[in-house]
Amino acid sequence: MLLAASGPQGEQARVRGEQSMARTAARTREAGKGPGSKGSGGKAGAPKGAAQGGQVQSLDRALSILERLAEADGMTLTDLAQSVGLAPSTTHRLLTTLQQRRFAAFDDEYGVWVIGVGAFNVGNAFLRNRRIVTLGRPVMRRLMEEVGETVNLAVQDQNELVYVTQFESHAPMRAFFRPGRRAPMHASAVGKAMLAEIDDAVLTEVLHQKGMPRFTDKTLVEPAALRRELARIRERGWAVDDEEHTVGMRCVAATIHNEHGEVIAGVSVSGPSVRVTETRLGELGARVVAAANAITEQIGGTVPRQRR
Repeated sequence: MLLAASGPQGEQARVRGEQSMARTAARTREAGKGPGSKGSGGKAGAPKGAAQGGQVQSLDRALSILERLAEADGMTLTDLAQSVGLAPSTTHRLLTTLQQRRFAAFDDEYGVWVIGVGAFNVGNAFLRNRRIVTLGRPVMRRLMEEVGETVNLAVQDQNELVYVTQFESHAPMRAFFRPGRRAPMHASAVGKAMLAEIDDAVLTEVLHQKGMPRFTDKTLVEPAALRRELARIRERGWAVDDEEHTVGMRCVAATIHNEHGEVIAGVSVSGPSVRVTETRLGELGARVVAAANAITEQIGGTVPRQRR
């Protein structure tokens, strides 16, 4: 959450201190004396192995900071340091280096650190290498215009769902999923559609690793109940998130496949339950399956036999 300039005096003082540190870092960088310059490494004569170990640790810490900034709309130095478990001085040192490479930036107006354009550029390189995004977006746009609801494309990463691109509905009240946002497999339509196509042994491993936390009264939190739901998904070819992750929101999804017929992504339609009603699920399911098949064919994939 962004910090308001009219906060308590103590908070204002902390923000002013962080602003001062950021300006000092900028002056240091301009003078060529920043953390990236020579002589800023470990102690002179330190063993080579120890220096390399410190570099790896610093890299890991810097990546943790980037991940946390990516999840937030802006964080103060103190809050960021606490969230990653580092001292403020260490966190600021790493932020200064990230700032030099434009992976992080300091917002003087609100007194918070935010993700930088350098991180955006690196993230876009991932999307450029995923043909599914480029070839899938025209199909997603048509689907959004047909059904009037937000359309998402998501992939699986480390047994979680990651949204990579989206076409928002034009309706005033609509679903919104920030690209890069993660979601649980068992409480999302795309996630359940993917889980329906994996071996039971793999499913057991996923559930053991991630668990089945409850988000709403409708969340499936028992493996047996989830398995029954996955069987229904396999039978009809599409999945539903019936307010299982967010109250008042429904989602319908189907899977996208590569040339070997393996699941690599999923496309979904999401919207308020007052518009995505139970009576519309059959229609939306058919349209989502058609879109998933079209994207599969666009990338040279193999459409599952039962969906042809």
